[in-house]
Amino acid sequence: MIKQRFFYCPKCGSELNYQIHITGDIPRLTCTDCSYILFENPAVGVAAIVFNEKNEILLGKRKYGKRKGLWCIPCGYLEYHEDVYDGTKREFKEETNLDINIDRVYDVHSNFHDPEKHSVGIWFLGDIIGGYPEARDDLTDIGFFNLNNLPELAFSTDKKVIKKLKEDCPTNNV
Repeated sequence: MIKQRFFYCPKCGSELNYQIHITGDIPRLTCTDCSYILFENPAVGVAAIVFNEKNEILLGKRKYGKRKGLWCIPCGYLEYHEDVYDGTKREFKEETNLDINIDRVYDVHSNFHDPEKHSVGIWFLGDIIGGYPEARDDLTDIGFFNLNNLPELAFSTDKKVIKKLKEDCPTNNV
């Protein structure tokens, strides 16, 4: 059974109930009055993979939540109005105080680590072009690490991305 997370229509305020529609066999929350269908879509998360001159990856130590004290590739959620590249630069700056250029998309994964909020993560390769390193916002610390000697990571998808980095370029030259 699907756990209902929303109960009222965002259009008219009436009750939402699960119904099957011609859109498929997936039950969708539907307004009992105006028939609005509420599609629950994943949020978009963005992260930037940045290396220093020693080919070490920049990671941040998380400040809040269930994964407090664990490390991750600096990341955050894309705002509704943002271009995905601009949002990645903004999130990286907010957490590390570093300005980056985005080179390219490196990897994409569905994130199922939070059962209350499904997200799709996009990892970009980037280069530092300014700023000075400082942990801010959702992080308590930042540091560069050798891919073969990492602290405990917060997210299984970061582990997948780092595994791919190691496979793609054993010398860490991505």
